[in-house]
Amino acid sequence: MILLFALAAAAADPAPVERCGYRIVQSYPHDTTSFTQGLFWDDGYLYEGTGQYGKSRIARLDLDTGKAVAQTSLPVDQFGEGIARWKDQIIGVTWQNGVGHRWSIKDLKPQGNFAYAGEGWGLTTVGDQLVLSDGTSELRFLDPETMTEKRRVTVRFGGRPIGMINELEAIEGQVWANIWMTDFIVRIDPASGDVASLVDLSGLKADAGVSGDDSVLNGIAWDAKKKRLFVTGKYWPKLYEIALADCR
Repeated sequence: MILLFALAAAAADPAPVERCGYRIVQSYPHDTTSFTQGLFWDDGYLYEGTGQYGKSRIARLDLDTGKAVAQTSLPVDQFGEGIARWKDQIIGVTWQNGVGHRWSIKDLKPQGNFAYAGEGWGLTTVGDQLVLSDGTSELRFLDPETMTEKRRVTVRFGGRPIGMINELEAIEGQVWANIWMTDFIVRIDPASGDVASLVDLSGLKADAGVSGDDSVLNGIAWDAKKKRLFVTGKYWPKLYEIALADCR
């Protein structure tokens, strides 16, 4: 609730931040047992990383059925978070374990682990760097080979830092991010951290027919070839292709 008030205050700022709504293009099945943490599209499939201890996994999903055609579980004592494609690997982070994983994108077999400081939330790739969110207002830019931090930016809406930056997706050179526990997605300039657009997806959770604090909007995927934008939520029965609308 505090975050919603902060966003409302920021939205009153005269800074030129584009506001957009949406329209549903199509919906697809989504596994209602999936606590969606990471999502991306690659070569005809969705890839999803899920959370919860003892239930975390990465999976290659068939779009039309929502079913996993391949999957790999995380250790039962790890809480899976964001995932991203890098070269022939999927890189994933965990919430509070400080452990990251590498898997082969071909067969989802483990390719090694790495350590990092702080929490892991969302993950995506911009250019030759990984971008990591950790629940704060900051984004960290990492070398995918070594996981060394190269720089970081503070995400600001109308000049004000906003926290709870969650699942990330790179779309045409910019970072799109879910704001945890809200119906908002923000489009972030990776150079400055400034929010360029606010996308209000209010009503999508109701359309999905879910309720409860855990069943929040989370998950953004971009099909660059067909210019399709997908979103979903934790435990949602639907994954949506949406288009932005009424931008102003």
